Amino acid sequence: MRKFLLVLSAGWCMATIATTSGFAEGTEMELTGKGLGPPAFRAFCGQYPSLCNTRTGAKVVQLTEERRKQLQSVNLSVNAAIRQQSDMQTNGVEDLWTIPTKAGDCEDFAILKKRELMRRGWPAASLLLTVARLPFSNEGHVVLTARTSDGDLILDSRSSSIKDWSDTYYRYYARQSQYSAGWERIGKAIPVSSTAKLKAARAHTASIRLQDLGLIEVSAPR
Repeated sequence: MRKFLLVLSAGWCMATIATTSGFAEGTEMELTGKGLGPPAFRAFCGQYPSLCNTRTGAKVVQLTEERRKQLQSVNLSVNAAIRQQSDMQTNGVEDLWTIPTKAGDCEDFAILKKRELMRRGWPAASLLLTVARLPFSNEGHVVLTARTSDGDLILDSRSSSIKDWSDTYYRYYARQSQYSAGWERIGKAIPVSSTAKLKAARAHTASIRLQDLGLIEVSAPR
């Protein structure tokens, strides 16, 4: 825990983006249990509870062409409007999460992007603040994960592109939980088709079991 706190206070946002050998299709983040959120996150939630909310609305958004354009537009506009600057330079403290107006660091970019997408109708539950680290380094970085039917997509202060999370060199640590006010650890990449097949299989099994009991057939995924 102490090591994690030191890592978080050491400078979140000095990061670069590069493409890795990704999957042929979109991927989702595997979740492996409860994770630790950055210490400054709790104070931020006390001030901006609506932007901490991850339990309202659909947890995965159907990625239409219009929705994809919204992601791209918000990512580009926020990156262009906000100057990258450390919390110490901007606010005189080591780590402060807030909504930037002119300058901010990586988590501030992610927060503003979440707000702008929510204003465009994206459900809060589909937009998750996410902590990552640089490869071969303990430097921390915060991005926004948009959960979509095409996979978990990353909006980043250091990139003009919207990328599948598995197509970056970041080592992902944790993201906001969609079921509680806490955070969850991130594991491996799971192809979207695999999770879709699993959900379909569960729905089919549920339907068969209800028929066996002489009940009305139901085939909705759990």
